[in-house]
Amino acid sequence: MALTAPLSAEDQQIQSMPDVSPTKWHLAHTSWFFETFLLGPSLPGYVPFDPAYGFLFNSYYEAVGARWPRPERGLLSRPSLDDIHAYRAHVDAAMARLIASARDWPALEPLVELGLNHEQQHQELILMDIKHVFSLNPLAPAYAPARARAAQPAPSLKWARFEGGLVEIGHSGQGGFAFDNEGPRHKTWLEPFAIANRLSTCGEYLQFIEDGGYARPELWLSEGWAAVQHEGWAAPLYWHLGEAAQRLIFTLEGLRRLDPAEPVCHLSFFEADAFARWSGHRLPTEAEWEHASAAARSVSSPAPAAFHPSPALPISGLQQMTGEVWEWTGSPYMPYPRYRPAAGAIGEYNGKFMSSQMVLRGGACVTPAGHARPTYRNFFPPAARWAFSGVRLADDA
Repeated sequence: MALTAPLSAEDQQIQSMPDVSPTKWHLAHTSWFFETFLLGPSLPGYVPFDPAYGFLFNSYYEAVGARWPRPERGLLSRPSLDDIHAYRAHVDAAMARLIASARDWPALEPLVELGLNHEQQHQELILMDIKHVFSLNPLAPAYAPARARAAQPAPSLKWARFEGGLVEIGHSGQGGFAFDNEGPRHKTWLEPFAIANRLSTCGEYLQFIEDGGYARPELWLSEGWAAVQHEGWAAPLYWHLGEAAQRLIFTLEGLRRLDPAEPVCHLSFFEADAFARWSGHRLPTEAEWEHASAAARSVSSPAPAAFHPSPALPISGLQQMTGEVWEWTGSPYMPYPRYRPAAGAIGEYNGKFMSSQMVLRGGACVTPAGHARPTYRNFFPPAARWAFSGVRLADDA
């Protein structure tokens, strides 16, 4: 609710493309999750706020029943935003009663915790989606006031080298919440590798563009080259290129000058991969990324109210591993050895998407801090660009 406070009811109604959901839909869907998986089955005498909401705000849970089509969520002018706020209050009050009266808390706790983490994922999605919505408005509205940023050059790119060998990755099931796709923890073999000490920058990506990166098919995977041709890509999403003095970027803080030192953001996997090839390097695998992150102990948390990635600092060692942009890896999103999805509809949360997606690691400036952990596996289709996604180079050592 705090994240949506700067937005008008009109802002919260718009769906700018099929992958984006209206803000008010996010508000309703996260309450729907608690109502569907906790209140209905576990709170005696619970009365749904509106039985129709089960159809309107189901996202993709086939086992739960039919749902309104995702590309048409922006057509739902009713229920109103006030109705959605009332729905959230109704569900929150019922959840408080459930928690206070629960006789079998050990059975409920995992679902409550999953629901809270699910809502945190949608907090990030609210910011991703409204950025896309605002970017299409000719007034270029800002979600948040612009913050002062000190101009500083990016430190030189250096390499952290790792011997590889037999390493363990994945969440152990201990030490806090993790989604089911983060485990089981398992052994995997890594050849010696090197990984960049910082994220690739807008200035470096400009060099790729100026060297004809978007016009050189030899740099692109076949499907990526087809996307470049079909979509007319010539720069990352939200870039407005002109003469050097007119190079602009749209941010949640409005339209401003492009800073060559800040991490390049809103790249598809195809763009990240082509840039890595152009650079003479490659993307890290997710196992390499996790091993490097854990070994370097360099995980950081995003700064409060940081709505855009910040440049690297002139310090030694790995940095920007979390809290700036999600980092594309070269790994397809697949199950770990011995992975089994949960039984029932909850099993649809992650496992059913293990096809035609690529893994991102780290965490962005809009990611809730608790989700910026080394084992967190984010995933998107390779052509997706509206996430806060960037690139860290890797190579064989």
